[in-house]
Amino acid sequence: MQKYKQEFIEFMVESDVLKFGDFTLKSGRKSPFFMNAGAYVTGDQLHRLGLYYARAINENFGLDFDVVFGPAYKGIPLAVITAMGISELYGKQVRYCSNRKEVKDHGDTGILLGSKLADGDRVVMVEDVTTSGKSIDETYPIITGQAAVEVKGLMVSLNRQEVGKGGQMCALDEVSQTYGFPTAAIVTMSEVTEHLYNRECQGRVVIDDACKVAIDAYYEQYGAK
Repeated sequence: MQKYKQEFIEFMVESDVLKFGDFTLKSGRKSPFFMNAGAYVTGDQLHRLGLYYARAINENFGLDFDVVFGPAYKGIPLAVITAMGISELYGKQVRYCSNRKEVKDHGDTGILLGSKLADGDRVVMVEDVTTSGKSIDETYPIITGQAAVEVKGLMVSLNRQEVGKGGQMCALDEVSQTYGFPTAAIVTMSEVTEHLYNRECQGRVVIDDACKVAIDAYYEQYGAK
């Protein structure tokens, strides 16, 4: 596993974004871990997060694109910090774009925030985590309805590796199969477990034997094939 992935895993724990315990998800599933990207709140955390996204995008999709798109609402700051990270790490200038939940009819009108989209634009989408693919189902038609763009890929921070709506493959793979563009994550839950199992992080072991048993049982029931 690359060093930046190991650092990102510890960064999620240190930022209180990735927690282990007993959680009930929106889906109703009882999960031994929970990720909340809303816990990234400081300037330093957001700066570092943008650099991790930038590096993962370059590694998985390259830099041959024009726009970073983040779906409202959590995707808005992700698009901004990722564009900044790409500029800082690689000296490449890309635009940021997000959608609004409601169309604005005065001032800066329309459905989009940030850059407008133009025919021929190559777009990379960013999200925090994709559990069901619902947000992509909502925002992909918005993007493609604005201009004849090419989506180069979708990057999320964590691939939970759980079955999606179809009940067989994970949500990221379902998105890729449905829309025909590649998907990737900075890290997968398998990598998180591998790196943190019986390893101290912030002075404590966050995945001990009992937690590992709970994670294994969870994926026995909900893990993607």
